[in-house]
Amino acid sequence: MTISHTGPIDTASDTASDTDAAFTLAYDGVDPRDEGLRETLTSTGNGYMATRGTAEWEEADDVHYPGTYAHGLYNRATTLLGGVPVHNEDLVNLPNWLPLKLRIGGVEVLRLADVEILDYRHRLDLRAAVLTRHLRFRDREGRETELVSRRFTSMASMHHAYLEWTLTPLNWSGPAEVVSAIDGRVTNDGVPRYRDLEGVHLHPVGAEFPESEVMALKTRTRQSEVTVSVAARTRVLAVGRPVEVPRSDFRTPDHVQQTLHLDLERGVPVTVEKSVALFTSRDPATGDTLVRAHRSVARSRSFESALAHHRESWNRLWQACDVQVFGDDEAQHLLRVHISHILQTCSPNTADLDAGVPARGINGEAYRGHVFWDELFVLPFLTYRLPGVTRSLLMYRYRRLAEARAAARAAGRAGFMFPWQSGSLGTEETQEVHLNPMSGKWDVDLSHNQRHVSAAIFYNVWQYITTTEDTMFLESQGAELMLGIARFWSSVAHYSSDRERYEIHGVMGPDEYHEKYPGAAEGGLRNNAYTNVFVAWICDIAAHLLDLLPAPRADAVRARLELRDEEIERWKDISRRMFVPFHDGIISQFEGYDDLEELDWDAYRAKYGDIQRLDRILKAEGDTPDRYKLAKQADAVMLSFLFGDDELRRIFTRLGYEFPDDAARRMIEYYDRRTSHGSTLSYITHAGVLARFDPDSSWERFTVALRSDVGDIQGGTTREGIHMGVMAGTVDLVQRFYAGMRAEGGMLHLEPNLPGAIDGVSFTVIYQRSPLTVTVMRDEVVIRHRDGVIDATPVRVRVAGRERLVAVGGEERFSLA
Repeated sequence: MTISHTGPIDTASDTASDTDAAFTLAYDGVDPRDEGLRETLTSTGNGYMATRGTAEWEEADDVHYPGTYAHGLYNRATTLLGGVPVHNEDLVNLPNWLPLKLRIGGVEVLRLADVEILDYRHRLDLRAAVLTRHLRFRDREGRETELVSRRFTSMASMHHAYLEWTLTPLNWSGPAEVVSAIDGRVTNDGVPRYRDLEGVHLHPVGAEFPESEVMALKTRTRQSEVTVSVAARTRVLAVGRPVEVPRSDFRTPDHVQQTLHLDLERGVPVTVEKSVALFTSRDPATGDTLVRAHRSVARSRSFESALAHHRESWNRLWQACDVQVFGDDEAQHLLRVHISHILQTCSPNTADLDAGVPARGINGEAYRGHVFWDELFVLPFLTYRLPGVTRSLLMYRYRRLAEARAAARAAGRAGFMFPWQSGSLGTEETQEVHLNPMSGKWDVDLSHNQRHVSAAIFYNVWQYITTTEDTMFLESQGAELMLGIARFWSSVAHYSSDRERYEIHGVMGPDEYHEKYPGAAEGGLRNNAYTNVFVAWICDIAAHLLDLLPAPRADAVRARLELRDEEIERWKDISRRMFVPFHDGIISQFEGYDDLEELDWDAYRAKYGDIQRLDRILKAEGDTPDRYKLAKQADAVMLSFLFGDDELRRIFTRLGYEFPDDAARRMIEYYDRRTSHGSTLSYITHAGVLARFDPDSSWERFTVALRSDVGDIQGGTTREGIHMGVMAGTVDLVQRFYAGMRAEGGMLHLEPNLPGAIDGVSFTVIYQRSPLTVTVMRDEVVIRHRDGVIDATPVRVRVAGRERLVAVGGEERFSLA
């Protein structure tokens, strides 16, 4: 096999325009070491489902991993480890609809390992998530063949995906066969460290050939009992017109295929189109999923017609969601890679689903497809562009209040305690043991003590309300969510008569490396600063939340929650008397942090090189990160990332603490030296905080986050799924920290902090139902109100301390000279 590899390139061809280059993720040659990463980054999704960018002719092995996933479709399985049952719920790998295999002269030839590759190009058009492979190869008989493969998952018709082959014999003529299949013999096997755990989630129901060109496969998840049906129509076209060819059918209960018999002529291209429909029993107006899938695919458009419709939908999304960066072509390109993947996971198609934000997208199996706190980094991008999608994602949490209430009650608490990892039901899905790949041992996992996920949900709802003024959501669901979370934190906080302040014990902060105190039998820490300050802010907002509602709605929420006046008074008290730990004038990560040992960072870097995952390194050595002043990712620094100096000063002043002008700078300088950035989210947080007083250092960290998935800087994790929080976080950094945009007090504020590496940024947002274009350059900020929305209203903005009203259809310019 001839292999050439140039890695990621940002040109579509030698003659590509600059626009094409900025919207193309491209690879030349084949590199087996890199294929898993490429398959993730060239996935095709539409917010309802996504398929990895695996070549159609490849099967799962150590190099390739085909996978198709539907947003929010999970199944639970149990594994016996040492006689102990371990339960895990996974985002299910669904039947593989991709298989198209080529036989020439009766021999299956199209496996790249079996042919000489003369030319191989692999492209993802980010503008519409269209994946193209251009392949020219020579088989063992000396026959040279050209194959152009195109595929997409339709943004315009959410249940449909399309695949097209154009085959051209270059130096031969003769018979050939194309095998088109739907394979239900799939498992969840895409993450090596999970392979000791049960990965079989599908039970075959049956296969059919309802029409001559159509085949269909029906399966059911083994525990959650979700029926999944996939139907495919395969056609052959010559000179753009369908032609009849002989077909051979074969089926088993979990596999169905058709063999198309072709006569190929030298130099004459032939096209094979495969259109697919996927339906599940979770979908509305579906009935029998097999019948629904069959009927839908039989009526599906031709490839070209469907592609045009698909591109129109993506064009509208880019008009709403593109972010321009002037002066750095690489940053511009990578931001568009990120935006494309965000929209593949969460698009307008997601708005009708009961689904959350999976931390690793829907193109891989890492984190088992669970929903964590990463929505904290994702929703700011969506809320300003696709607020209906944000509303739907918040409804995922609201629909699971019963489980959050039950979890709080089981823990001896009140209100709503949301799980650190959530799946189908909203129960705690965090594993009890976790495999350390460095030691090969299963360690106890205490990360479920990260109760700050409930604080993140409160914050997300409040940011959505502030940005959109969606009072209907606040009245119907939002207020109940927020007040129930405040009630939970009030029940966690306890009053210390010695300190005359409230304290919170037994939790973990975002850091994750510190699970407990050295030598302690119980998990959790005392007075994690991030948690305590966050709770003080929550209690202040919650205490006044009902004042924002009409009296009848406020009364209804009170009655539903059985909310008492004394609870509200307690929230006010907590907001004024929460304890916050300090040492050396710095906010301590948690009480007792200053008593821990300093780590010899230089020694560990010299010994291991990459020390991002210090926890695994230390545990493999028989040590523990609990002993040291370190952090996996930003913890106390997160406060400045979420709230900014002005808001933090208000919180600390209310608590009776000082918050000097240089507090954020001193805090990040202290913790930056003690953070391994074991999560790429940490680079987002540090970059955001640094933007206000050291934009160039911020940009250094920003570019690490920007390249993290495309460069796979964590050594193989991206092949298991994108990192949604990081991808969305980079876009949020541009709008919220470099443009300095925030919504507060019924006004849009901008305080630009452009780093020296760029000349400016421009993006579109929807603020309070009004569409705006925001352009921030070094010497000027321009805000244009784009007319065309029925209920658009003038928008009040404040730029660098100057306040103006932007009229509907108008424009305001602010000089920064």
